[in-house]
Amino acid sequence: MSTQASNTHTLPSDTSHDEHTGNKIPILTIHHDTLEDSQLDKRGRTNTPYVEDLYETVLPWWRATIRARILNSMKRESQILARMQARLECIRHPWLDLYFLYSSTLGTHTFFMIGLPLTFFFGYEELGRGLVIVLASGVYVVSFLKDLVCSPRPLAPPVTRLTIGTHHLEYGFPSTHSTNSVSMALFIFGYVRNAYIQSTAISSSIYYASCAILMIYAITVVFGRLYTGMHSFTDCAVGVFLGVIIWGAYVIMKETFGNWLASAHWIVPLTMIPICLLLVHYHPHPVDDCPCFEDAIAFVSVFLGIALCRWHSVYSGVDDRFLSSAMPGPQGTVWTWEDTASWWTLACAKVTVGILVIFVWRIFAKSLLHLVLPPIFRLLASSFDLPHRRFYTPATDYQHMPVESSLRPIPSVIDLPGVLEVSGMRERSALGRTSEVKRRGVKLSNGSPLASGDSNNYSGSELENNNGSSQRKEVKHYDADVLTKVVVYAGMAILAGEGLPVTFALLGWGVKPW
Repeated sequence: MSTQASNTHTLPSDTSHDEHTGNKIPILTIHHDTLEDSQLDKRGRTNTPYVEDLYETVLPWWRATIRARILNSMKRESQILARMQARLECIRHPWLDLYFLYSSTLGTHTFFMIGLPLTFFFGYEELGRGLVIVLASGVYVVSFLKDLVCSPRPLAPPVTRLTIGTHHLEYGFPSTHSTNSVSMALFIFGYVRNAYIQSTAISSSIYYASCAILMIYAITVVFGRLYTGMHSFTDCAVGVFLGVIIWGAYVIMKETFGNWLASAHWIVPLTMIPICLLLVHYHPHPVDDCPCFEDAIAFVSVFLGIALCRWHSVYSGVDDRFLSSAMPGPQGTVWTWEDTASWWTLACAKVTVGILVIFVWRIFAKSLLHLVLPPIFRLLASSFDLPHRRFYTPATDYQHMPVESSLRPIPSVIDLPGVLEVSGMRERSALGRTSEVKRRGVKLSNGSPLASGDSNNYSGSELENNNGSSQRKEVKHYDADVLTKVVVYAGMAILAGEGLPVTFALLGWGVKPW
């Protein structure tokens, strides 16, 4: 990578785009927008009547007002952020760019979802359940606010934006990375502090080193969002605030909620299932086709599955009979090389079999539901009006769902973002400039962008980078996708939280590591 890449805010946008998309090492993406300062008035709106009419028509007045205020603040902060990036030029280096770029993956729910099944496979049920509750709450609240406000990311230029994966497709306010990193740092800190105070499990040096690592982790992720130009100061500040609030709420409600799940009453599933479905149904409809809704569905469904696992394990007695079994191994403190090798072989077998079963479930359940749900929806639609979400095609308008639509065989929520692929796309958005939020669906039947509030029936499109060139890829959404995702992700959580651990116990592999 050339050292010039770290000074990209001084280069014309076309030069930067061509230079980096042609780079054989797809690391850095520079996003430049063509919006000049004069195009936004003091209310945060563009001077183009089309853009003003779009948001004022589609959004309710109170959402449009909030958006205008945040947009106006984002415009001012973009200038400040650009000056901050300019002052950092003296210390900026390609390696520093890579550090903040790749460390951003540590603040995503994707990163934590990779390790979530392992906590259940090895008997750390309480830890895994807490992670799910905190992450699901954070992802849903942030996704809710993003689609509610529809606020773009900082303007580029003047900001130089570095991104990896597909996070630039989402709205900017508030920062999901900031919320997740702060809530997770505080969550893990709670466990470390309890181990230090209530037992002699860790020494003072390990405790303080752990606290320092957690602090560095949170600061790195939050500051990295500013360094890479992906978020404004307001985005990060609100994200940090939400992370603290979500963690605090979890600490307060942890014992009460846990006891309620373990009450073994049928009121638990009869309450949890409708609440989670209502959370999916009442998620705000954005103006642009933002993928935030898909993340919200995934985590609400995982939360539902884990909650049902806890209830059922107590109700059926599985908790006492199976989930407390230990993996085979010597009971003493001295392990031979053979014992260690045998334990690790069994551990790897558990992980391999567990992940494979989850993937198979995903493929099978998706295919089955895509076959069964559309006819059911069409039958029900003949009797009454079904709920319809913007950007999602109703079952009455299609006969078959493509195999490659929506849910892929490998779930995006546990993939590394975009397989760490650079996103160097630029597309005209509803703000009248290249993408702060890259809209996946804004095309009417006449081929023109969305120009009115009637935006319920258009299909999506997305620009993707392919060896340095840009091409348009159709992104279709179907109404059956929503319920499919709920069932698939809830099923994945049930398998990881109860089905697979019980299977390991029955096979004699055990659950707890020792």
